[in-house]
Amino acid sequence: MKYHLEFDTSLFKNPYKGLYIALEGIDGTGKTTQIERLKAYFEKKRRKVVITREPRKEVGIIAELNKKILEGKIKIPGAAFQYIFTADRIMHFEELVVPSLKKGQVVITDRCFWSAIPYGAADVDKKFNRKKAQSLLVAQGVLAHHYQVIVPDITFYLDIPVKNSLERMSTLTKTKELYEEEDILIQVKKGYEWLRKQFPKEFLVIDAQQSIDEVTANMVQLIESKKLKQR
Repeated sequence: MKYHLEFDTSLFKNPYKGLYIALEGIDGTGKTTQIERLKAYFEKKRRKVVITREPRKEVGIIAELNKKILEGKIKIPGAAFQYIFTADRIMHFEELVVPSLKKGQVVITDRCFWSAIPYGAADVDKKFNRKKAQSLLVAQGVLAHHYQVIVPDITFYLDIPVKNSLERMSTLTKTKELYEEEDILIQVKKGYEWLRKQFPKEFLVIDAQQSIDEVTANMVQLIESKKLKQR
């Protein structure tokens, strides 16, 4: 028997004096480099900066499990990924993000709850599924409201073709992770494109094919134009 459920949900905005910034995008976009550059920018402004990531792989009681899942050392159903990552996200907020924002600090994260949609929607059959994405969107909306998972003050989406992403990752020496396959990256990128259409005001798109300096300059310009640093 089918049941039709329909309701609206709102995103929980940052009520604290700190600034919450997220960088999203597929692997190989240069998020790690740009996060360090944004950290340096804010520190020159004499702001205290906290750098973090989701899912956590070094900190927290679920970190080791997250790492083994992402490296393919533990096999679990795709749908279970998001429950584990969501549990870590809630603890992450309670332990680090909210306390830091309350202190007026700048929190810069490598991915946030947004990534659950494109990655989660591609988990089951390695193909982006709009219906599943819609379901995850509802689930994430409920969680965001119930647990007060804050939407970032600004989310930069670093955009890059999958081909360029793979070329960049081929030069890295780190352990290859579960999602770093061409067919999966293609589906995840489709997921991000769908998500951006659903929430066009929440994402600031940056062309990650530019030079490192140009990408940094674009982000800083957008931050200053929004006067977010004045919070």
